[in-house]
Amino acid sequence: MTPLTPRPKTKPFWRVGVEVTSIIFLFYSNLLMGEFEGVNGRGKTFAFALHDIITSTNFLIAIVTAFIGYGIFEFLRRKL
Repeated sequence: MTPLTPRPKTKPFWRVGVEVTSIIFLFYSNLLMGEFEGVNGRGKTFAFALHDIITSTNFLIAIVTAFIGYGIFEFLRRKL
């Protein structure tokens, strides 16, 4: 094994991390698009939109739904 190749034990953790992070990214990008689509007021900046969507409640929702989504994808992978 080369130093850059993860050990077999750590591969599942990397997979979970990458998939959960991807789902969180999609969640926040969807919120950001909705912020500009629905409330496209004058003076609405990117920084203002980020300040609006990055809250502890949204982060908690993102984490919970990301793990639920990961579980669903794993279930479908094993069934199909």
